[in-house]
Parts: sequence; C-alpha cells; structure tokens
Amino acid sequence: MPTANDIILRPRFKIELNEHHESILNRFQDSKKAQSEFIVSRIDDHVFIKFPKHKQHFWSPQLHLEINDVDKNSCVLHGLFGPNPTVWTFFMFVHFLVAGLFIAFGIWAYTNWTLKTGLALQISLMILMVLIWIGLYVAGSIGKASSKDDMLRLRNFAEGVVNKSLN
Repeated sequence: MPTANDIILRPRFKIELNEHHESILNRFQDSKKAQSEFIVSRIDDHVFIKFPKHKQHFWSPQLHLEINDVDKNSCVLHGLFGPNPTVWTFFMFVHFLVAGLFIAFGIWAYTNWTLKTGLALQISLMILMVLIWIGLYVAGSIGKASSKDDMLRLRNFAEGVVNKSLN
C-alpha cells in the first residue's frame, strides 16, 4: 500500500465507484452477518471495520470508510487507517503535552536569558522534549510498520465487499 508521503502515520486512500452509495453501504451492513473475522459497524455514511477484541493488540489498526454520493450512479469511498481511537487520543495528548512543555521551557529560557542567568537547564529540557517527540514519531512508525499486514487484510476485506456486486 504505497503512500505519497512516508511521514503519514494514518494512511488514506480514495476510490471512485460507479454505483449508488446506499447499495455499497447495505453490502457492508450485510457483511456483518456473513463473516466473523472483522467487526463491521455502520453509522450513516460511515463504516468502521476492526478486528475482534481477542485478535487486537496495542497497535491494531481499524479502517474508517466514508462513502459519499456524487450523483445518482456514482460515489466516492474515502478510507482512513488508524489505531484504536483511545490509543490515538492518548498518542496525540502526549504529543501536545511535549509541545506545551517545549514552549514552557522556551519561555523559561528566554526569561533567564533576559535576566542574564544560566540557560543550561532550560536548553537541556528543550532538547529532551525534541528527543521525546522524535521517540514518539519512531514509536508510531514502528507501530504502523508492525500493522501493515493487518491494514492489508482490512483493505482486502473492504474491497471484497465493494466488488461483491461485480462478481
């Protein structure tokens, strides 16, 4: 699954379909009963596909599909891979905490610079925040890499449901 930019932690894709969006959404609704490998839930034009609890691990991905109608006979499917929303929220919270601390330590460093006192502690803490941020990025990248097979399985399932009427 190639992406245009390898920095993306939550890969996206888009597929244009020559079919009414409601028929595709109904196929996803029907796929809930037809298989047990994935948990499929639908809310309006959104479909969420994830692994059952006993098959999940910390970095288990889920696939969020949004199927929007373009006209009577066509629609666009937008797919977004991401971790469990709780994991993603925690991950973003830690990112914002690190950014906030970096800014606070920067203000503290500026204050000490203005007062012509030592800056070593503040600069060291700012560098530590940068290193923690890099560590978070690396951890996210490792999590994404370890989940590539799972993302492929989710996408293959989704494409199988979408292409079901063509067979």
